[in-house]
Amino acid sequence: MSDTDDFPTLRATGIGSMPGGDAREAARTVTGTFAGGEGMPYLPELPARGPGADMTGRTAGLLADLHAQLEPSGWRIADRPGRDMRRAVSWLREDLDALEEYTQGYEGPLKVQATGPWTLAAALQTRGGEAFLGDAGACRDLAASLAEGLRGHLAELRRRVPGARLVLQLDEPSLTAVLTGTVRTASGYRTYRAVDRQVVESALREVAAVHDGPVVAHSCAPSVPFALLRRAGFAGASFDFSLLTEGDDEALGEGVEAGFRLLAGVVPGTDTALSDPAGSVMGVRTWWRRLGLNPGLLPEAVAITPSCGLAGASPGYARAALAHCVRAANSLADNPE
Repeated sequence: MSDTDDFPTLRATGIGSMPGGDAREAARTVTGTFAGGEGMPYLPELPARGPGADMTGRTAGLLADLHAQLEPSGWRIADRPGRDMRRAVSWLREDLDALEEYTQGYEGPLKVQATGPWTLAAALQTRGGEAFLGDAGACRDLAASLAEGLRGHLAELRRRVPGARLVLQLDEPSLTAVLTGTVRTASGYRTYRAVDRQVVESALREVAAVHDGPVVAHSCAPSVPFALLRRAGFAGASFDFSLLTEGDDEALGEGVEAGFRLLAGVVPGTDTALSDPAGSVMGVRTWWRRLGLNPGLLPEAVAITPSCGLAGASPGYARAALAHCVRAANSLADNPE
């Protein structure tokens, strides 16, 4: 289970996805930006390569004893692994090879991302064509399969990068929609019933428990359920800072005081003119003062990231955005007040 005490102190990192289809270039970018003690490198994801490199297909390729194939309506469970799953597994292996090449001798934190159980349940279809989300038993089976698959994936990463302290990130952009009953069915004419919060928490805890190091959740959707994530054993959360409201203050304030880490997405994820680094984190300083928290805790509790993945950015902007995260985080550390 995740433990906030084991969470490495870091200033900056990325979300996961990168533009283009060159695994070696992506690995070189993230390790070159973050592996020098300035932040946390991660296993890049390259969805532009096509089906199997996308968020759902990539994680479906990790599932234990479940197979999927791509249908016109999306990813659907299949009887046996086919071309789509072989492609997903091949691309992941290519990404791991590239990361291993650029982390020779590396010792430090390293992040790996996978789709969380509820976003996967909202996206992956049963054989009947509806989402797993509509079947409570199927959701339990999916969470168990994901947990087992992630256990093997983490073991593979430890073998390839033995000096790494792994941080597992579960991507849950659909989590709020699952809790509020706003995930649409395949027809689009109705929505799936909201899932009970205790059921949601239980599945998240089961999947997070496969890792004996820190686990964080990522969502760039509004209304991230921070308190629920803490109860489920997560050590931190990654989110779009611009979507925070005063309604999040209490849960985040309590979380920070209990050691919950925040990965604040303040750098735009698509091409734009970047402000000066200090300007990028000005809102974080203002928000911290509003919470009334000790300024000295800010650099330890908050890391800086892009607001969401960088798959939609140009390669040049992606490199600039990650470097800007490091500079903005250094500005925050140098002057937390």
